[in-house]
Amino acid sequence: MTSTPVTTTATTAAAETASAADAAAGAADGTALHRPVTDWFDEHARDLPWRRPEAGAWGVMVSEFMLQQTPVSRVLPVYEQWLARWPRPADLASEAPGEAVRAWGRLGYPRRALRLHAAASAIQERHGGDVPREHGQLLALPGVGEYTAAAVASFAYGQRHAVLDTNVRRVFARAVAGRQFPPNATTAAERKLARQLLPEDEELAARWAAATMELGALLCTARAPECGRCPIAAQCAWRQAGSPAHAGPPRRTQTYAGTDRQVRGKLLAVLREAVSPVPQQALDAVWDEPVQRARALDGLVSDGLVEPLGGGRYRLPLT
Repeated sequence: MTSTPVTTTATTAAAETASAADAAAGAADGTALHRPVTDWFDEHARDLPWRRPEAGAWGVMVSEFMLQQTPVSRVLPVYEQWLARWPRPADLASEAPGEAVRAWGRLGYPRRALRLHAAASAIQERHGGDVPREHGQLLALPGVGEYTAAAVASFAYGQRHAVLDTNVRRVFARAVAGRQFPPNATTAAERKLARQLLPEDEELAARWAAATMELGALLCTARAPECGRCPIAAQCAWRQAGSPAHAGPPRRTQTYAGTDRQVRGKLLAVLREAVSPVPQQALDAVWDEPVQRARALDGLVSDGLVEPLGGGRYRLPLT
């Protein structure tokens, strides 16, 4: 007697999602999308400092680290201050990691500051202070993943790479796959689709990468897409399907108030403002719940963001 294999709902849903994306990738006529999107970008792109020629590859890299999970409005003032203080990787590498954490301010996810400092040190040691051009060399830098390597290679050096951030994934999900939102985590099917949609011409590919990202940030937004202003609304598979509501797993939402992240931020704020080591009592004053406060402080020490000293004192890391 042959038994019938049991397939879970999650497995079936995942397989259907992958199949749908694969089908979309095979059917996608990228050439019909390239020109309207890049023409729209040429007319409507925001004048951001990291897009200017004087920003260079280092300016692009700094912006990509800062923009991870952080809106442009919050990044702009910190970015300007950062580049004024550390206009080259060598300038940052010559300072203590704690100074990077201090200058990071309230951007959130401060481990990015340590990773950017480590990347600057590696650039100085391995590449003579110049951000490397090769994708593989970028990917080998500390704190640089697939997305950041592709973004720097594309935006700084005009190379042909699929740059797949949350905004781009949402544009492709709607315009090509006919879904309101992409999966919670980037899938192999999405990467395949992005590669198939990538223009063959290197210069056009770099503009396409920036343009699709801007389209997702300004028009094809998560909460209120402005389809009436979208340059590819008539070709959008999601609109053609009647703009169906999201039918996949619940989208992840982030909370902050009362979390360990909030406590970590309060503790770091005290250390950033201090010019000398901070006693335990000063840290205890920022959060009433002792167990959560201790857990948050231990996490900061474990992540290398805080250095414990003798006598119950703490400071930002010097090495």
